[in-house]
Amino acid sequence: MARLPRINIANIPQHIIQVGHNNLNCFFDDEDYEFYLASLQKAAEQYDVDLHAYVLMPNAIQMVATPNIANGISSMMQSLGRRYVQYVNHRYQRSGTLWGGRYKSSVIDSEAYLLTCYRYVELKPMHEGIVESPELYEWSSFNHHTGRKKSKILEDHRLYLALGDTYEERANEYSKLFRYEFDRGLLTYIAETIKLGQVLGGDQFTEKIEKIANHRVRPLKRGRPKKKSKPTTA
Repeated sequence: MARLPRINIANIPQHIIQVGHNNLNCFFDDEDYEFYLASLQKAAEQYDVDLHAYVLMPNAIQMVATPNIANGISSMMQSLGRRYVQYVNHRYQRSGTLWGGRYKSSVIDSEAYLLTCYRYVELKPMHEGIVESPELYEWSSFNHHTGRKKSKILEDHRLYLALGDTYEERANEYSKLFRYEFDRGLLTYIAETIKLGQVLGGDQFTEKIEKIANHRVRPLKRGRPKKKSKPTTA
């Protein structure tokens, strides 16, 4: 099934992923992760994007972010991509492709899925077997959201802020979301949604996005369209 046109609408969160070429590593030591995060912060500020959650894996990145202007995320990712690839090529005396194509994204129905996407992103190192528990992974937003270490590059979404009146209260409430294993069906649904660039949300939210974007955001049904029957003559 083909990917749908990318949606670039202001004030609606997006789930973003970008994977290394042929799934090869894009980060090789701590300095690389630190440079990417510093570049991400600059690009997000330049193009007016609020970064809510992230994880940097050895061979991929994932984020949840809200653009405050149309095309903010696409501009941010283009700028970030150029800056980081130039850095890697210079530092490691290499050339050629680093990322496996353009980033992928899907818009999120905040009320239904935003904090679920936070968890999906922040649990990735554990699900991939890199660490036994998400707080052990340094290059994600998990420790910020659970009160262990504040991050300067994150802008807390209103739904996270609604978890409590103080940072400690919000961190405690957010931590409770990790008491239960992530539903496998939901994992698959989110992965398929981002893969195809579909909307992460129900029919009502999808219809809203189609009206704002002024184009189809749902895949067409498979199979050939039905032929119209010819009128019978008497």
